Amino acid sequence: MNDAAWQLPAEWERQSAVLIAWPHASTDWAANLADVESTYVALATAVARFQHLRIVVANTALSAHVRARLTGAGVDMTRVRLIIADYDDTWLRDSGPITQRDNNRFRLLDFHFTGWGGKFGASRDDRLIGALHAAGMFQNAEHARVDFALEGGAIEVDGNGTLMSTLTCLHQRHPALDEAGLGEALGKIFSVAQVVLLKSGELQGDDTDAHIDTLARFAPDRTIVFQSCDDESDPHHASLTAMRNELAAMRDVDGHPYRLLALPWAKPIHAADGRRLAASYANFLIINDALLMPAYGDCADAEAKRALARAFPDREIVAIPARALIEQNGSLHCITMQLPDGVIDVA
Repeated sequence: MNDAAWQLPAEWERQSAVLIAWPHASTDWAANLADVESTYVALATAVARFQHLRIVVANTALSAHVRARLTGAGVDMTRVRLIIADYDDTWLRDSGPITQRDNNRFRLLDFHFTGWGGKFGASRDDRLIGALHAAGMFQNAEHARVDFALEGGAIEVDGNGTLMSTLTCLHQRHPALDEAGLGEALGKIFSVAQVVLLKSGELQGDDTDAHIDTLARFAPDRTIVFQSCDDESDPHHASLTAMRNELAAMRDVDGHPYRLLALPWAKPIHAADGRRLAASYANFLIINDALLMPAYGDCADAEAKRALARAFPDREIVAIPARALIEQNGSLHCITMQLPDGVIDVA
């Protein structure tokens, strides 16, 4: 896979579309399907304001249902296309395609999706990229299966030669590899000059083993936006403070430090069974001319919006209600996958 011509675009580069899969009663969303569907409608409405949207649905009945929901919400359906395919669940950040680009050529990296280290069944999700490619969805891309377990939420790139991830997650997926071995493997796959594996930072209620997209995200102009915790009595305080120190010590490929922007800490949110839920503001989605941020109905939502506006001053910041999503241990970025400009035809 090592070919320096193929690069992973930064998420803030122009996009063709956003890809999602719609929840239904046979997914893990069954218990709160009405609430989570409302979130998906809000997400689809926001995305279609700015760009195209591709929605994977399980069957024709669900396709008709989704079309009716979105039409009723006033979504511009000329920007929406529905594709029927089989899937286990809807976390397309982790089961969807990671797209590399070489000028006007595109390659869909299809890693082994193991259900986050074998925690959940994932056989259909592991075949999803191949199924979508075979169905002709990605007219302008080749399909490349990669013999390596990895989820899209586990990696961040700055578009300038640096990839960031967490040692906790990658070591869980590949216990035989040490930090150096993991860095070497990722460097070859993604043709990046340096790989940074953070050793601190993990959220209660996150079953991904510390995906980077719940913790720290690259932004333009040598910036990192990160989830902070200023409550010294909270069990997350020490780990997130240590993570901030790691981020402060990072340098880009030219030896420059990153500008750090802290995201506020929401008050603890618990499920009905008492579980602490991972209400991370770092799990935002960047799209063309906008940034969609998860909102949790907390007083910190407004502060998070201001912080993200500083990181992305040229984008409209749109809050999407995400309380229903964290019931299943993920948030907004986790259910989406951006498709770089040119990888599909949107005319």
